[in-house]
Amino acid sequence: MSQIAPAARGIVTLSVMAATMLQALDSTIANVALPHMQGSLSASSDQVSWVLTSYVVAAAIATGPTGYLSARFGRKNVLLVAITGFTIASMLCGIASSLPEMVLFRLLQGVFGAVLVPISQVIMLDAYPREQHGSAMALWGMGVMLGPILGPTVGGFLTEFYNWRWAFFINLPIGILAFMGLSLSLPHDDKSTSTQSLDLKGFAMLSLAIGTLQLMLDRGESQGWFDSREIMIECMLAMLSFYMFVVHSLTHPRPFFSPHLFADRNFVSGLALVGIVGVVMFATSALLPPFLQNLRGFPAFAAGLAIAPRGAGTMIAMWLVGRLIGRVGTRSLMLFGMISTVLSLAWMSHYTLDVPMWHLYGASILQGVGIAFVFVPLSTLTFLTLPARDRGEATSVYGLVRNVGSSLGIAGAFAYQVRLAQVNHAYLTEHITAFNPAVDQYLQAAGGLPKAVTLSTLIAEINRQAGMLATIADFKVMMWGVLLGMPLLLLFRPKGSEPPPERQEPIVLD
Repeated sequence: MSQIAPAARGIVTLSVMAATMLQALDSTIANVALPHMQGSLSASSDQVSWVLTSYVVAAAIATGPTGYLSARFGRKNVLLVAITGFTIASMLCGIASSLPEMVLFRLLQGVFGAVLVPISQVIMLDAYPREQHGSAMALWGMGVMLGPILGPTVGGFLTEFYNWRWAFFINLPIGILAFMGLSLSLPHDDKSTSTQSLDLKGFAMLSLAIGTLQLMLDRGESQGWFDSREIMIECMLAMLSFYMFVVHSLTHPRPFFSPHLFADRNFVSGLALVGIVGVVMFATSALLPPFLQNLRGFPAFAAGLAIAPRGAGTMIAMWLVGRLIGRVGTRSLMLFGMISTVLSLAWMSHYTLDVPMWHLYGASILQGVGIAFVFVPLSTLTFLTLPARDRGEATSVYGLVRNVGSSLGIAGAFAYQVRLAQVNHAYLTEHITAFNPAVDQYLQAAGGLPKAVTLSTLIAEINRQAGMLATIADFKVMMWGVLLGMPLLLLFRPKGSEPPPERQEPIVLD
């Protein structure tokens, strides 16, 4: 890409952040609107969850060809087409009248939105000199991080005071501004002489592996997991497809992802950590709205407001880490962020059905600070030792892993929650007998209420308690996941390491 003039960096940065926000915002904006969408689309509770997972898994699969598309058609052209397609798909989601239509349009959103984040990241890295990459990643990270965090708040406000369809219509002005800003300020790519082909076989195998794994996690609980022939087939297909993808990548002259990328220690360590970040950031965003709405009885907007402090914590931390990076060791910043994230998840694992609001706010702010302190240095360290020519492909892999972690994290968290809710419900009902003094005391306290009403109220309370126990169990699992990821910090080469010299290898045609 031609050099971006310093005077144009501000417009490019704002436009890139708007484009990034488009993709990131829609990953969670529908969370608090799901109960309202369920009625409008005549869907069951498990069917309507496809509105979330279809978008994320489509984005995960479509992220892969970003490097090829950028080299073949130019980053600016691909980015402008993606913004246009994403905005149109958003309008279609807003007018969808059935669940199949909504899932189809969400898939289109995910496909067009997949390239927005990796191409935006490359543009930001190219727009600023190497010594300013930390600050550039802090600015870019605001779009990536604030989208999922502000999504439930914005979605809750629009759902409660307008209509859930406005959660998709809001993308129109953002898309127009991003398109105009990038059209006017972003220079066209230098003409490429590469005739490299897309490895369609590798892409097909990777897509099949991700798609079948996601389908297995989405449907596993309702189908009885491995007691179901469907789940067994999906599991075997996922493992076989991934195995074939790895073998194909190691033997093909021009594979879908170049194996030499995975020889870089920083890059591999960064992929592992960004997967963990994706799970924590998106799974908690998906779990908190149902907890607040279904178990605490919050309306949609109040549920969104209860999550909003995480966005405030992220914004403050993004500003702070942008100033600290370069002065404080990046691994030290990431360690602080991971410790903060662990503490926030430990705090959330002690929630109850009567948890005070300041506990909700405090844990959300702490988690926002923690994830920001991990994400910004991670985006810098992951690509630090890679040559500039590998950035396009590397950011595609990075975005793919982040999206896969997000989609699998959402599906896994809900599946684990449903399973534990059933187990906890069975355990709690064992104690509901005529010989339990607590039960007798509860029935007496009900006074003159009819027995049927009293028992139905008791059953509803058991369901709430079982759901609460399952939710905090999810938070505990995520806490241990972050703890187990901490040793990966030791594998990073510190800031200041020089990337290897540019490789001048010939293009091999398929």
